[in-house]
Amino acid sequence: MRPVALFVGLRYLQTQRSNGFASFVSIASVIGVALGVAALIVVLSVMNGFENELRVRLLSLAGHASISPQKTPLPWREMRRALVTNPGIEAAAPFVELEAMLANGRNLSGALLTGVEPGFEQDISAVGRHMRSGALADLQPGQNTIILGRALALKLGVYLGDSLTVMVPRKQAAGIGLDTSLRRFRIVGIFELGLRDHDGVRALVHLDNARIMAGLDKPTVGLRIKTSDIFSAPQIVRSWVRDWTPGSGIEVAVRDWTQDNATYFRAVRIEKIMMTLLLSLIVGVALFNIVATLVMVVMDKRSGIAILRTLGYSRRTIVQIFAVQGIVVGWVGVIIGVAIGIVMTKNVDQLAPRLEQLFGFQFMPADVYYLTSLSADLHTSDVVWISVIALLMTALATIYPALRAAGIAPAEVLRYE
Repeated sequence: MRPVALFVGLRYLQTQRSNGFASFVSIASVIGVALGVAALIVVLSVMNGFENELRVRLLSLAGHASISPQKTPLPWREMRRALVTNPGIEAAAPFVELEAMLANGRNLSGALLTGVEPGFEQDISAVGRHMRSGALADLQPGQNTIILGRALALKLGVYLGDSLTVMVPRKQAAGIGLDTSLRRFRIVGIFELGLRDHDGVRALVHLDNARIMAGLDKPTVGLRIKTSDIFSAPQIVRSWVRDWTPGSGIEVAVRDWTQDNATYFRAVRIEKIMMTLLLSLIVGVALFNIVATLVMVVMDKRSGIAILRTLGYSRRTIVQIFAVQGIVVGWVGVIIGVAIGIVMTKNVDQLAPRLEQLFGFQFMPADVYYLTSLSADLHTSDVVWISVIALLMTALATIYPALRAAGIAPAEVLRYE
């Protein structure tokens, strides 16, 4: 870009003060771009925080991946010793998962009954750190003790020390029809992970009790695995299984967190995309304001443009002069928007409660969302691509007015001057 084009473009931008309406539209354009950029940064950061928090809470009990037997029982003790020595794997714990019906008098509720080894489970799940009462170590083999999620306990109307009936359907020994395993358990603990999918349906018993409920001859015991890098978990576990299973002759099924929770994270990604598109409309409106401003400036500066052309300025220089004005407006708006967006993101945990109190509504009501508080995770990459796209869109918005200015015929304009 020629320096003269930059100088003249900035001068034209300053002289817009004489045209009150054009000046107002320019200010509105800056505000629109700033609001759009700030809103995009804040919303995407909140969505990132929501996704991270959801991932952490969903995996707080389930682990990063699991290995389950297919036809023959799993030698889980041998496999666990081999797994924890593999690079990238931090811990492994046995589990048995059953569908059950819990009953306390007339109160009934379906539940996922999980059998665990308390000593190993502490390394895999966060239950031990989120006990409202009792402890994981209170689960003892042969004592028929159980730990419930807080929401499940409230649904059943039971408290620490109470007893309830656990019913587990299972196939009959002959393989035809179903029978029911029915036992009485005493509640020795209540946990709260802050996620309704766990707190409202999960119940923990000792691994030996779960195996008895499922049937001793069934290959029910699997392994849950925790890796050092959650995003590498699918590759790490599947790679280990491919190396281990050929020599063992055991068929296993491998599932990871991306499969078990695919619906949740797909919904979050779709919501993030839709919010981005909707908020981009704010920037779009600001771009139309920029186009309108430049068109008005072109109409106001027709004689000046004609004089510049007669002095030997090329069409390309005229285009650059008016492009400078739109790009400056975009730069100012983007810089202000980035600053506001970063400040709001860093303080969203303080701003959200105040806005909820001021307007009398909740951003994330408990009956709609899995989480009830806002957390933000600011990604530098999000700030960069939002800024770059806003600047590119601003530059594109200057093309039509600039080409219109370059197309002005000096002879026709100066004929009546």
